[in-house]
Parts: sequence; structure tokens; C-alpha cells
Amino acid sequence: MAAWILPVEVVTWITGLSAALDARVAWRLLPLLSGALFAQGRKTVASWLRAGELGRDFRAYYYFLGSVGRNARSVAWMLLGLAIKVVAPGIRMVLALDDSPTKRYGKWVEGAGIHHNPTPGPAGQKFLYGHVWVTLSWVVRHPMWGTIGLPLLAHLYVRQKNLSSVMPWYKVKFRTKLEQAADLVEWAAGLLKYLEKSLWIVVDGAYAKWPFLKRALAAGTVVVSRLRKDAALWSVPQGAPVGRRGRGRPRKYGKERISLAKRAGHRGGWLRGEFELYGEMVTKTYKTFLATYKPAGGLIRVVQVKEVDGWVAYFCTKADASVQEILETVADRSAIEQNFHDIKEVHGAGQQQLRNYWANIAAFNVTLWWHTLIELWAWNKTHKQLTDRKTRPWDKPERRPSHADRRNALRRQCLTNELSSRRVAAAIPRKIRRLVTRLGQLVA
Repeated sequence: MAAWILPVEVVTWITGLSAALDARVAWRLLPLLSGALFAQGRKTVASWLRAGELGRDFRAYYYFLGSVGRNARSVAWMLLGLAIKVVAPGIRMVLALDDSPTKRYGKWVEGAGIHHNPTPGPAGQKFLYGHVWVTLSWVVRHPMWGTIGLPLLAHLYVRQKNLSSVMPWYKVKFRTKLEQAADLVEWAAGLLKYLEKSLWIVVDGAYAKWPFLKRALAAGTVVVSRLRKDAALWSVPQGAPVGRRGRGRPRKYGKERISLAKRAGHRGGWLRGEFELYGEMVTKTYKTFLATYKPAGGLIRVVQVKEVDGWVAYFCTKADASVQEILETVADRSAIEQNFHDIKEVHGAGQQQLRNYWANIAAFNVTLWWHTLIELWAWNKTHKQLTDRKTRPWDKPERRPSHADRRNALRRQCLTNELSSRRVAAAIPRKIRRLVTRLGQLVA
């Protein structure tokens, strides 16, 4: 087994996460994650085991991945509790939801199928063969680096026609992306209800539909999303005169149809305001009004924003929410898009190419958990501790450290811990130690 000496707090965190697993195999989580951190080249599970010097026991670790996949919800629960301790949440907590595909190869991959490709690339492929992951991230604001996403848990979406590739004894049932997203919201809301915080969920317009909104609102959350330009909005019903009430329930939706296009085309009613979006202050021209929307179950706050190439509309299920809260929450949704980029480019999510259903779930979630653990470890670190751009004079020195910079800083810390240990330091001459330190800076 490799003698990577992780920082004490990281070892403590991973040990805490392993408490959600069976005690007989929980100890394997630390060496497996250590190998995943130092894996080089293509980030397959074999490269994880190579980096952790776990090859002699590789069969046990492949079986262990299945156990991690079956208990992913419990491990993510421990991770969320850890994140709350490190990052003190504010008055409201913002969670972002979205889905992302990963490519697979071979017809024996359980749960894989043909899916829409959101990033076709130079070849322009509209579809890909692989998995789709519905992912939940906690969006936080760092005092120096702005918005950061902390991915927590992902569900594997399997098309109904591809369920035959999953073994029947796994008892996997077909669920739409909306149902899986609602399940993630209910899972998070059940864990956070004791914090007495306002829980906001920001999603793409594809999730702003009744099956998701109904369950998300029932869980006590506030939903913010993009609104279709042809959305069927209705006016706010007028209240009955005092002392008079007809038969039946009071009206929930108004009688007048609201056209977003007509509202946007009207020259009057536009306001201007400054908002902090994407890390900088910008001036936006907007309209805001109340409406009723059947997929949201009633009253919503609508915000129309004028852009260079037209206009866009957003809605919030909290009618008294401010325009600033809505627009900043929408802008913060970009954090989950950055998460998808980082876990694929930095941690190699999707490169594991496993066949087993539960092992695939474990491998993808391991990349999510490492992303969050690295961000938590770097939360209180200074800019100088995380990156040194002396070797990159073309780069901006003041630019915030990327996730790759933070990952490399953690790897350098592990190498420093290894070289500074008494056993190793006493056996290596000083010149050799300096050379190894320089080589470590090149590697990490």
C-alpha cells in the first residue's frame, strides 16, 4: 500500500465518510481515495489502484466499489454534514441541480444507452452512448474567490428501454430525470430541516415542470428557474369583497392570460439596477411582476431581463423575493456547470469504464466527493498556499486558483509530508531532497 501522507484533516474527513459503510470494508475507502488523488494519465480504476499500490488486492477493491455505490446516499449525507461544519451557511442555502452525460464503450455496460450530447464538439455528434448523471451541488460564496459549487450526490438515469441491461436482482426501477431530481431535493431538505435555513433550489428550465415542482415545493423549498417565453401565465386573482364569499374554494389563478412577449415588447415598465453577477457588478434592465403559473401551483415572481440579443425570463416560487436574490441565484447556477467541467477534466469522471451498475455509481460519486473535499481543504488557505504563478508569467497573478490548482496544492502537501517525515528525511541527503522537491512541483 502506498504511504501517501494526507493532511490530518483530510484523513479525518475520509474516515468520517467511511463510517457510512460496512465496518468490515470501510477501511478501504482511505487508500482508494488516496490512489484516486494521485492517479496519472487516464483516470481508470486501474490507475487508482496503481497509484495507491493496491494492485495485489484489486479484486477486493472492485467489489468494494459496488458497496460504495449502494451506500452513496449515506456517504453523501456525511459529506454534507462535514461541508456545513467547514462552510458556515448563511440565511439561505442554495442548491443547484442539473444533469450531465459521460461516454461509455462496449455493449455490456449496465445502464448505458443513447443520450443527447450537449457538447457535440468538432465532429458534431448529436448523440452519445453512455450514462447520464442527475447531480446535486451546494452553491456557496467564498469571501475571496466568489461562487463555488460543492457537488454532493448524483443519481444514474437509465432509460426505460435500457433497464434490461441492469440485473433484475438490483431492483432498479425506472425513474425520469424529474423524479430523480425531486428525490435529491427531498433528500437534502430532510437533512437540512433542522438548520432552520431557507433552502433555495436553482434548476435549468428543463426541470421547471409540474412533476418536479410539486415535490420540491412540498419539501418546503424555494425554486428558481428559467421561464419559457411561451409559458402559460395568468393574472393574480382578485380577492372577494369583505364579508362576501361565494360557493366553493377561492380562485387560485386569474382570468387574464399574460403574454411574456407582449410584456417584453412594451416600452414602459423597464427598470435599471446594479447586481453582482458572475463575480462582477453589472447593470441590468429588467421588469418584474406577480403572476400565477399552474406548474408551480400558484403565485410566482417573474423577472424579465433585457439582453443584447433579446430578453430572458426567470421565475421564483417565493412571491416576495427581490430581483437581486433571483438574478444572483440564477447566476450562481453556473457553479454546477463548472463542477461538471472540473470532475471530467481534473478528476477524469467517466473514464473509469466500469460495467457494473453500482460500481459506476461509486466511481462517479467518488469524483464528486474528491472535488468537494479538495474545496473544503482549500477553503481557509491563502492564494499563495494554493498556487505559484512565477513559472507562468503569461497568467494573471491575481486570478483565483482553479480547482486544478487546489488539487495540485493538496498533492504537493502530501509529497511534502512524505519527504519531511523523520524516517525518509534521515535517509535522503539534502541535495537529493531538493531535487525531489523540484520534481514534485513539476508532477503536482
